Order: sequence, then C-alpha cells, then structure tokens
Amino acid sequence: MNPARPIRVVLIDDHRMLREALRAVMEKEGGFELVGEAGDAPEGIGVAVRARPDVIVLDVAMQGIAGIEAAHRLRKEAPGSRILMLSQYDDREYVLEALGEAGAAGYLIKSDAAAELLGAIRAVAAGKRYISPAVAPAVLEKLQRSGRKAERNSQSLTRREREIVRLIAQGLAVKQIAERLGISPKTVQVHRTNLAAKLRLGSTAAIVRYAIKHKLMKLE
Repeated sequence: MNPARPIRVVLIDDHRMLREALRAVMEKEGGFELVGEAGDAPEGIGVAVRARPDVIVLDVAMQGIAGIEAAHRLRKEAPGSRILMLSQYDDREYVLEALGEAGAAGYLIKSDAAAELLGAIRAVAAGKRYISPAVAPAVLEKLQRSGRKAERNSQSLTRREREIVRLIAQGLAVKQIAERLGISPKTVQVHRTNLAAKLRLGSTAAIVRYAIKHKLMKLE
C-alpha cells in the first residue's frame, strides 16, 4: 500500500449507529477513506468487490450470511483486501476460527473499537495481524498449548509416517508416494489423514514447514 494515500476501508455491520460512530472516528482522525459501507453481508460483499478496499471491517454476527462465512467469500471475491473482524464475542474459539479457517487478518472486540479501531486498521493494512487486547492473552495461550501438543505428537511419529511427511513435502502426489513406498494409495491417504489429526497439519504448506523444522527435508 502506498503510504502517501489514505487507507481505503469498507465497513460491513448491521448496526447503523455503530457504522456512523466508526465512520466519524475515521473522518476525525484523517488518513482513512471510507469507500463503501453496508448493513448486511450480501450487500457488503458486492460493495467490497466493486470498491477493492485495503481493509474490510466485517461484523461477525449478522442476519442472513454470518461474518465468518462472509469472510470466506470475501477472500475469494476480493482477494486483495484484508479483513478485520468486528465482534461482540470474546470467546477465543471465535477468534481462532476467524483468524484461522476464515482467513481474517485481525479480530477487534466492539468494546475496544473506540480506542483500537484506527490502530487495528493500520496494522492489517500494513500486512500485520491484529488481536483485540481483550482476547489476546487467551488466544495466545491457546496457540501455545496447541503448539506444545503438536510438538509432543511429532515425537511419536513412526518411521513410515516420517517418510510420508518427507515425500509430501517434496511435492509428490499420493499415487507417486504409494509407488515409491510400495503401498496402496489408500494406505497413503490414511497415513496423511492420521498425520493431519496428530500434528494439526491441514495443508501441504503446513507439512512443508513441519518437514523443514524437523529436518525431514533439506532446503536447496
């Protein structure tokens, strides 16, 4: 993003008064341009696709299409925009779902919005992550526990599981791995499913990172 121009924002929230308050905060500060707003997700998705903002501020709980589902769609339909989820929920599972599976760049609790909104927008516009101070400690604790569990589980991998991790990380498809190891493609898939559950590795990119970290493959 060019620092000389304002941060372009689309605001999607079903509370009109909240939208007006957030708009006033941005206008008062300067350095932000509200290029669109909407009171529901379907309209907001259309606005965001047309406006292509730097940041989409998206309410988690709306009638019709909920914010998490809307975030999934926005990542596909407006891939150049980063998403800041705005929520009244401080449950860490909401936060982890928003930042993980839904692909949001930030999560801001509405009670923190008056003080934190501008900083949160600036952070995600700059390519950083943002977690509201109200939920950050609990989320970080959860992530640390998950990391420790994955580390413990990694120590219990069998020799065959390590081989499969290494071959997946090298870019081999299931059929190629089966041929290399002399086993059936179905057996390879079973191993991969077990690895995903054991290590919380849901994608090939995650497997590559794991293989590098645990020296199961070398960087050229």
